[in-house]
Amino acid sequence: MPEKILILDFGSQYTQLIARRVRELNVYCEIYPYNHVPALTDDVKGVILSGSPCSVRDAEHPTIDLNHYMGKLPLLGVCYGAQLIAHELHGEVTPSTIREYGRARLAELHTTNRLMKELTLGSQVWMSHGDTIKEIPINFEVIASTDTVRVAAYKLRDQETYGIQFHPEVTHSEEGKTLLRNFVVHICGCTQDWTSEQFIDSTVAELQQTLGNDKVVLGLSGGVDSSVAAMLIHQAIGKNLYCIFVDNGLLRKDEFENVLDSYKHMGLNVKGVDAKNKFYSALAGLTDPEAKRKAIGRVFIEVFDEEAHQIEDVKWLAQGTIYPDVIESVSVKGPSATIKSHHNVGGLPDFMKLKVVEPLKTLFKDEVRLVGRTLKIDEAILGRHPFPGPGLAIRILGDITAEKVHILQQVDHIFISNLKKTGLYDEVWQAGAILLPVQSVGVMGDERTYENVVALRAVTSVDGMTADWSRLPYEFLADVSNEIINKVKGVNRVVYDISSKPPATIEWE
Repeated sequence: MPEKILILDFGSQYTQLIARRVRELNVYCEIYPYNHVPALTDDVKGVILSGSPCSVRDAEHPTIDLNHYMGKLPLLGVCYGAQLIAHELHGEVTPSTIREYGRARLAELHTTNRLMKELTLGSQVWMSHGDTIKEIPINFEVIASTDTVRVAAYKLRDQETYGIQFHPEVTHSEEGKTLLRNFVVHICGCTQDWTSEQFIDSTVAELQQTLGNDKVVLGLSGGVDSSVAAMLIHQAIGKNLYCIFVDNGLLRKDEFENVLDSYKHMGLNVKGVDAKNKFYSALAGLTDPEAKRKAIGRVFIEVFDEEAHQIEDVKWLAQGTIYPDVIESVSVKGPSATIKSHHNVGGLPDFMKLKVVEPLKTLFKDEVRLVGRTLKIDEAILGRHPFPGPGLAIRILGDITAEKVHILQQVDHIFISNLKKTGLYDEVWQAGAILLPVQSVGVMGDERTYENVVALRAVTSVDGMTADWSRLPYEFLADVSNEIINKVKGVNRVVYDISSKPPATIEWE
């Protein structure tokens, strides 16, 4: 097992960001809800306590037994985590007298302290808290201050216990990565050897030991996660991996043929299944988004089960589950109230009786892509924009017909092709087109038309949790609009979605 840092989550929106920053330092870490923490093992080198929307002054504030960690491992409290340590050790935490949110600068700094090593006076940090530490506990010392926050950082004098009132994990904290490196490398002693090459070697070895000569079935989607999972398992067991790629009739134009061809060039054992008509029949007349999702999930399971049963003695089902899926299923607030009904093949019926193998369940999306590049997977697959599990079904508002799918496939193809041709594709995190249940008046030639409206959507994001609309050039949008209206029969108006997430979502359904 690699050495690791434990991150205890108290409900902060930034917890996953802490983990990503630690991993960027080639140090492995795991997130656990503060109330579901595993027993400490020898591979744990340090512990980070996250922020929280709660206040330590609340009667029912989230807390832990600090005695499990203090004096045994280096401990770093971030924002609420810092307030919790101070509060539990009889310091004083009070409501902030001024609003402490946004940019601040370090006005005092003990650079002789190992946590503050190589930080500079005046460095910008990001504050986000309603409480402040008024008095630190006995035997603590202040190691950083801003003009308005005296206790911006502290240390317990006789052990490696630290607290910081700001968020080093956000990009607004200019030297936040330096501070985190000081903690995980210089204080915790991590060796920074957690790389994509090391992950591949250890994962393939573990898969070989776990799977042996068993047969494994995997449902490919054409996306990054399932493709990387397939290649890892293929390296471990070769032809004993059976991949099934289902055409649900809701993929992008020519995607089934193109992706199937890519997979075969990768040496994978893949079977393509044309099930378009089964999906269209199941979707006929459905307009509610969740009803459409459930119908797609049910038919996928039926098709997948039918194909899997044609393979003798299959023992395992492989899935492309990644770390955010795992974190969100066991959160601080308990299991997620709504699990997306299209996530992989997650509602697999009991009668399939397959054991599950998830080789990517410890990786974030950007790490999956890095592993994929190390495995030399085609960049056309790795660089592909995220695409919803239900496909174009949730980009066609209202009921689904083969004719509507055909129209949207053409529109989407023109949009995506032009993004690629103009070099804008990689600047956008996700892009697609939505067929609206709206018709509008238009003029083509000397005739009035009454045809469909499509909306184009393109966003910039890091991980999809928040997103901003992409400022695509007007000339580009004009060219795409003209091409769509001239080439796609049935569309006479194109609009561009300029909503950000939040309050909007990336998809429309």
